[in-house]
Amino acid sequence: MNIENIWNKFLLCIKERVNTLSFNTWFKDSKLIELNEEHAIIIVPTIAHKKHLAESYIDIINEIFNEITGTNFNIEFLLENEYYKDNNINTSNIDIEDIGVPFNSPEKANLNPDYTFENFIVGESNRFAQATALAVAENPGKMYNPLFIYGNSGLGKTHLMHAIGNYIIKNSNKRVLYVTSDQFINDFLGLNKRDKEGTNFDYIDLFKDKYRNIDVLIIDDIQFLGNAPKTQNEFFHTFNTLYDDKKQIIISSDSSPDDLKHLEDRLRTRFNWGLKVNIFPPDNELRKEIIRKKMANMDFSRHMSEDAIDYIANTCNSDVRSLEGALTRVCAYSTIFFEEEITLELAVDALKGTISSSTNFKNDIQKIQKVVSEYYNVTVEDLKSKKRVSNIAFPRQIAIYLSRNLTDESFPRIGMEFGGRDHSTIIHSCDKIQKEIKNNKQLENIIEEIKKQLV
Repeated sequence: MNIENIWNKFLLCIKERVNTLSFNTWFKDSKLIELNEEHAIIIVPTIAHKKHLAESYIDIINEIFNEITGTNFNIEFLLENEYYKDNNINTSNIDIEDIGVPFNSPEKANLNPDYTFENFIVGESNRFAQATALAVAENPGKMYNPLFIYGNSGLGKTHLMHAIGNYIIKNSNKRVLYVTSDQFINDFLGLNKRDKEGTNFDYIDLFKDKYRNIDVLIIDDIQFLGNAPKTQNEFFHTFNTLYDDKKQIIISSDSSPDDLKHLEDRLRTRFNWGLKVNIFPPDNELRKEIIRKKMANMDFSRHMSEDAIDYIANTCNSDVRSLEGALTRVCAYSTIFFEEEITLELAVDALKGTISSSTNFKNDIQKIQKVVSEYYNVTVEDLKSKKRVSNIAFPRQIAIYLSRNLTDESFPRIGMEFGGRDHSTIIHSCDKIQKEIKNNKQLENIIEEIKKQLV
């Protein structure tokens, strides 16, 4: 049996032994690359895969390999570049904790049951964060403690935190609590209350039971503790108690621990004990995938063209929330005007007037338009207009060609900057100038001269 057949058989077996989410996250993108007398070398996509497979799945991997091959192997997990550099990584075995009957519900844990790993859309910008979050969910308190997730608003931090909590509740009997830092502050301020005897012992006991008699504490937007020094002190002691008891702590912020200058040094130091994970803005492919998934999950019968998807994805390139808002607006626009299909033209009309306030565009195309218009003694408005006279159409085609070749913008995005033109028009302009440059030395010189002015 060759390596490929062994691995395919292994994947079929492991798929029956783990849930779909775990299979897709940890095994689907892995590959058996080498099998010799002693070692089975498996290529994995990230460092998180190496650590988690070695610590959480090594027993079941060994068991299945033994069943398939009849031989024991030393399993090694390597990144592709490590394999080709011939570096070896030792693995270790850690027993997987038995799962139990759920102790509490998402409601009791303050979790949103709609936020799960299954509906978290993964791309290159958040793959590492998703993988480490799932690793923590599968083995809370054993790996990456604390887990510190940071990034700009609207990128999925809260979704991942709720997904961790929901996964733990579904698959174990551990006690989970999700709170925002504002909730923690309010609960701490409640310690000032007094009972009929004039004491606050009952409130102290309730506070400690809520925050220290748990297995997993998830606290969102920790940066807002910055203006509450007394609450910081209480959180410091809560953190220490949970950490010393090997309870899982998960924290989110808009900045890395080192940048949280308003928090005490001792807190920032503890946040660095575990793993810091940054979520980046979604790239273009992920934004388009989010749009497709959202459209599929909406009770919405209209079809959206690929041009429209590409346009919305390029228009809302800062965060997922602005992307969802733009999609909602476009869908509502099509419903109000009884359009059966969401086309590029409809999407441009729907988002007209909202783009500048919701996104941060690069100024590359605008700069190209300005330089080209000055060179040919026309206005930028002429380049964006529907005028087809040669003294405007030709400079427009040059500006479009330069926009495509000197920026990373897509055809629909360029079309939007030139009066909402269709992507086919943009492609035609680029092809036309490209062909003329090959046969027209004067035009080639003009293009080079314009490029120099853009530097």
